[in-house]
Amino acid sequence: MLQAHSLLWHYLWVAPNILLISLAFLLWSRGRHKQYPIFFAFAILAAIEQLVLYASDISPSVTPRTWWIIFWSGLMFEGLLKFALIGEIFALVFDPYPSLAQLGKFLIRGLGIFLVLAAAVAAGFAKKDTMFGIVTGAHLLEQTIYLVASGLLVFIFGFSAYFRLTPSRPVFGIALGLGISACVHLATWAILANGGLPTAKRGILDLVNMATYHICVLIWSYYLLVPAKTTVNLAVALPENNLDIWNRELERLVHP
Repeated sequence: MLQAHSLLWHYLWVAPNILLISLAFLLWSRGRHKQYPIFFAFAILAAIEQLVLYASDISPSVTPRTWWIIFWSGLMFEGLLKFALIGEIFALVFDPYPSLAQLGKFLIRGLGIFLVLAAAVAAGFAKKDTMFGIVTGAHLLEQTIYLVASGLLVFIFGFSAYFRLTPSRPVFGIALGLGISACVHLATWAILANGGLPTAKRGILDLVNMATYHICVLIWSYYLLVPAKTTVNLAVALPENNLDIWNRELERLVHP
């Protein structure tokens, strides 16, 4: 497509993905990829996807139509990985209640697959004989993923806070990065959709999204690589609440 962009634009597209691949390598070298396998896969595949899109954007042989088709295809795989990752976050937060953790992970992943495929089908009905139809379909799929992902993350944070469950430091960092990225993308899309900026300045929103993603990668790197301060905590029993009842009933249903 060979678009004319600033040096900052090139940096914000390339640097976060190089950092994300580096983070995945460090997790692998330290053996921590086994603790967070879905995030490890997400980091590698999301970075590769963005670098392929970047290479396609600066290549004069790639047409705008081809670029958006590549974007659309990568977005579907990234969306499925995000929902798998959110399911993993739920399971890790509710690990003290294994039956609930497994059920929640299964439901979130199933919901994610259904919504991504439904959005893809709905977007597929857009007219593909014009660039407008292709771009509209891609944006519909993207905003659906961000909207549902942010809702699920808010639910997990709220649900765990209500039942006084504290996620581990790495899990909190992963969820925080995903949540910030989703919310900022939705906010910039709302500004764009409501004509909050003139056409000539809409590129600013792209820079905001790219800078936010850069910050999220740094958040992931900090929470996953920098060890927490060592503190001595006395063993505290889990609070007695409805989760115990739900977990026991699920155990009874699964293992009668």
